[in-house]
Amino acid sequence: MTYTIKQMAELSGVSARTLRFYDEQALLKPAFLSAAGYRIYTEKEVDRLQQILLYRSLGIPLKTIKELVDRPDERIQETLVQQRDQLEKQRQKIDRLLKVLDETLSYYKGETTMTNHEKFEAFKQAKIAENETQYGAEIRENYGAKTVAAANQKWQNMTEATYQTMTEVENKLVQKLTDYLAEGTVPSPLAKEIFSLHKQWLEFSWQKYSGEAHKGLSEMYLADERFIQYYDDKSGPGATEALSQIIQYYA
Repeated sequence: MTYTIKQMAELSGVSARTLRFYDEQALLKPAFLSAAGYRIYTEKEVDRLQQILLYRSLGIPLKTIKELVDRPDERIQETLVQQRDQLEKQRQKIDRLLKVLDETLSYYKGETTMTNHEKFEAFKQAKIAENETQYGAEIRENYGAKTVAAANQKWQNMTEATYQTMTEVENKLVQKLTDYLAEGTVPSPLAKEIFSLHKQWLEFSWQKYSGEAHKGLSEMYLADERFIQYYDDKSGPGATEALSQIIQYYA
């Protein structure tokens, strides 16, 4: 049986645009082109797309997925076992988070009491979960699961004093970005200060700073409307683009 790109999209729930992107990346090529130049897929491509979607759901980067789907079956099994182990670790983290949330809920119901330390621990767990929900797939795609896990662990180990300092750095960054939008240029002392503040803010969660990774993050900011909205809402329209330009210049 054969499928047009529209039929393939309807069958899989993947947009035609994404299928075209997969073709361009040599991740999922059509079986052949019709006489009119349209992409045509067969059951073989359907099976391959199923594998791709499974790996995507596990947060595996597209580059790695391409390597996986081209491997022999035994290598694929090995990778799936590794991914299952990672999911098991994530489940354990979720179980711990649920425990903290249940304790917090009991506190607000008046059923139990919580120390300030316990409240802060619950807050950190909630922030990690929020970040995972909003950006988990993107940051794993760009930095890998190990890097994300290390950042989450650093967040989990953060003290209240360190968190307060990080918040102050971010607040100052937001204000400086607002000032920059009014009259800033690159290069300038203000632009350099903004870069330094953003770098300092990242170092609270990054295991090791890298200028290349910093530049990559700035590109990711502009590639996703959610990231754009974060700084634009805080500092004003154009803030995210300005921050990205500053990072690209100084990193």
